[in-house]
Amino acid sequence: MKRDYYDVLGVERSSSSAEIKKAFRNLARKYHPDVNKEDAEAEAKFKEAAEAYEVLSDADTRAAYDHYGFDGLKGRPMIDFDQFGFSDLFNVFFGGGGGGMFDSVLRDAGGAWGATTGSAPAPRGDDVEVRVELELREAVFGASREVEITADAVCEDCKGSGAKAGTGRETCPQCKGSGRMREVSSLGGFGQFIRTSTCSICRGQGTIVKEPCPTCRGTGKRRGNRKVKVEIPAGIADGQRLRLGGEGGAGGPGGRPGDLYVLMRVAVDDHFIRDGDDLIYRLDVTIVDAALGAKMGVPALDGDMEITVAAGTQPGDMKVYKNRGVPVLQGYGRGDLKVIVNVVVPRHLNAEQKELLKQFKKLSSARNYVPDESFVERVRAVFYQ
Repeated sequence: MKRDYYDVLGVERSSSSAEIKKAFRNLARKYHPDVNKEDAEAEAKFKEAAEAYEVLSDADTRAAYDHYGFDGLKGRPMIDFDQFGFSDLFNVFFGGGGGGMFDSVLRDAGGAWGATTGSAPAPRGDDVEVRVELELREAVFGASREVEITADAVCEDCKGSGAKAGTGRETCPQCKGSGRMREVSSLGGFGQFIRTSTCSICRGQGTIVKEPCPTCRGTGKRRGNRKVKVEIPAGIADGQRLRLGGEGGAGGPGGRPGDLYVLMRVAVDDHFIRDGDDLIYRLDVTIVDAALGAKMGVPALDGDMEITVAAGTQPGDMKVYKNRGVPVLQGYGRGDLKVIVNVVVPRHLNAEQKELLKQFKKLSSARNYVPDESFVERVRAVFYQ
C-alpha cells in the first residue's frame, strides 16, 4: 500500500512549496541509485520520493490529493522511469549538465516535434602535415621553402557550395534551417522533458542541396596537389612544428579549412652541436699549441673567426663568445658560441720525435703540471657556464 506523500517527503501538510522542494532534493540526493549503490531499496525509495514530489509540487494535483487522497489522482499520467532513467531525471530536478543522450531542460509551455535553435557548424577541413629537412645553418638563420601537399581543395565549379552551377543550397524543410530537432514529453508536475537531436535530413547544417554539383558530387571539394610557401623562422629546432592556419584541406560547404603543420627535421652538423640556443664547437689543439699558445680559426656560422689559445691551455677548457649562437625563437638576442678545447695527443712518432719527448720529460718538473684549477671546476665550467 502506498504511503502518504507528505510522510514520504517528511513534511507537514501546511509546508510551503519551497519546503517541499527542499525535502525532495535531500531525499533524491540520498537515495539516487548512482549515489547509494549499497542500499538495495534505494531505487524504490527514489521512485517513491519522485512520485510524491510530482504530486505535491503542482498546486492543482496537491489540492486534489488533499481533498480526495489517491482517488483524486486517478487517470493522471505519472513519471515513466523506464523512459527517462534516473540520471536524466536527476539532471532535470537539479540542473545537471546535458550529458548522456539527452539535452534536458524544464519547460513550462507545451509542445511536440519541432525545430530548436543552433545549427551544427559546417564540417571543418582536414589538417595536413609535411616534413621539411633543414641544414643547421638554415635552422639558425631561417629559410624559405616550398612544400607540396595533397589535400582537399574548394571545387572550382560550385565554388564550394556543393550545388550544381546555377543553383544553390536551400533551407532544410524539416528543421527549417536550425539543424536540430526536438521531442517534448510531459513530466506531469515537473513540466516537460525535451530531447534534442541532429536533423536527419540536413545532418545539422540547416541547408540541403537538391541538385548536387556533378564535379564534386555535392561535397564542395576535390582532392588534389598544390604548393605552399613556408617561411621558416630563425631559431627553429629539430622536432618543432609550424602551424599555417587555413592552409590544410578545404572544409565542407561553408566550413573553414584545416591547418597545415610543418615538422622540422634538422640534419646533424659536422662541426657544431646545438644546445638550446647555444652552439658548441670542439677545437682540436696539438699538445705543442696548447702548451705554447697559438692563434687558430673557428668556423662560426655567421663568418669564420680567429681566437687565441693561451699558453698552458688544458683539455676541456672552454671559451664563450656571447651572441654568436642561435637567435632566440620568437624573442630577442642570441645564444652563445662555446668553444671547447680538445688537446690532441700525437701518434705514430718516429725515433727523433720520441727522443725529443724523452729529453723534455727529463727537463720537466712537477711545477710544469701544477693545475690552475681543479678538474671538477673545469667540468663545472663546461656544463654550467
